[in-house]
Amino acid sequence: MKRLSAVLVGMMLTVVMFAGQAKYVFYFIGDGMGPAQVLGTQYYLNQKKGELGITPLCFASFPYSGFVTTYSANSDVTDSSAAGTALSSGVKIKNGQIGVLADGVTPVHSIAAWAKASGKSVGITTSVGVNHATPGSFYGHRPSRNDYYELGVQLTESGYDFFAGGDFIRPRRDGEPSHYELAEKAGYQIVRGYDEYQAMKNCGKPIILLQKEGRGDNIPYAIDAQDDDLRLDQIVTAAIEQLSRNKKGFFLMCEGGKIDYGGHANDAAACFGEVVAMDEAVKVAYEFYKKHPKETLILITADHETGALALTGGGYSINTSVLQYQKVSKHGFSEVLNKLRHDKKDKVEWADVKAALTDNFGFWREVKISHDDEVALYDEWYHSFQTNERVKMAESLYYRDEPLSDLAVKVMARCAKLIWPVGSHSGVYVPVFAIGAGAEQFTGQIDNTEIPLKMAKIAGYKVKQFD
Repeated sequence: MKRLSAVLVGMMLTVVMFAGQAKYVFYFIGDGMGPAQVLGTQYYLNQKKGELGITPLCFASFPYSGFVTTYSANSDVTDSSAAGTALSSGVKIKNGQIGVLADGVTPVHSIAAWAKASGKSVGITTSVGVNHATPGSFYGHRPSRNDYYELGVQLTESGYDFFAGGDFIRPRRDGEPSHYELAEKAGYQIVRGYDEYQAMKNCGKPIILLQKEGRGDNIPYAIDAQDDDLRLDQIVTAAIEQLSRNKKGFFLMCEGGKIDYGGHANDAAACFGEVVAMDEAVKVAYEFYKKHPKETLILITADHETGALALTGGGYSINTSVLQYQKVSKHGFSEVLNKLRHDKKDKVEWADVKAALTDNFGFWREVKISHDDEVALYDEWYHSFQTNERVKMAESLYYRDEPLSDLAVKVMARCAKLIWPVGSHSGVYVPVFAIGAGAEQFTGQIDNTEIPLKMAKIAGYKVKQFD
């Protein structure tokens, strides 16, 4: 009788232990997304309706939340590869490295590898290049995050089940097979665009879903996107379709990578649009969660904050509603100006530029600008288009833009009463939001290295950080 009781107790403990285990894990990383990017987006959505307060994002409404410290092994201000490795592997490494210890050689294994070793299907997805820093930290091991060719090779060697993003970065090297050739040799089916995915989704091979050819190595900002550009919500939909074929469950990482690009460019309209785009992708995961609430964990966090965004321009108000009149990103407006140069054969008048500014930013029409800002825009037009002096481009981490485009975005920030002190990363907390199995473990102040270890425990993965 005592033995039977012990067996029953053991069975009950086993049931309790695994009752909340996450069979399905969604891991969203908003690159560059600090608290101000989240709250600013919610203010913006509400002010567009002419109301005071916030319109909650789906992920910001999740029941458990906290703040995450992001410092790296050698700096209080991390870069994406060090932060990505912390979020993927639970290990602090130096800025610039990816998936390796300080010696630049010893590999650090990720939660994606732990999930795969546990029999789960694995998907690694992003809105930027598939061999960029954050996605690369889930499968790559290199002394430099800029080793794009080697990281692309390691992607094809990973054996993971689904990849998606803009494209490979620098996919070719003289004398070596391209990433596309290596992917096909490894058994992957490369698919271009969501329409082609729909036609090929039952091909029976692991899929690499990329943007249509000729459109760059990242997905355009949501504010610039064409109707047939790939979107994050489509990527998550496709990932679920592919990965859920495995009855043992799956692990999916999805990066909103261009939030960071908007921060580096100090472009609030583009940045907030990317937060909304990631939230649309989270909504797809949330619909899946509602069908499997006891077996699903959804977690949203960030690798770091970008731009040190402040929701104030002085005084006691912000005016983010004006951002709705910005129709293109800073980079997108540079392309508008380049087209003007071409169409006008370099004889671009102030009336041409003023019309373009009105059409793309709402200046003088919906958005009232100061006399000083109008004079500054005029002076920049004159310098850029009417003199023979060489135009000095405005450089952010990922783009080189027309100085007039850069100035237009600065004027928009002043009108919105927002301040961008820097064009680089900051060391502030980033948020974490969670719902589902084990979500209660992600509250208070936690370090980024704790997140993958907690997730692995919740999902029942065996952790192996080093060989």
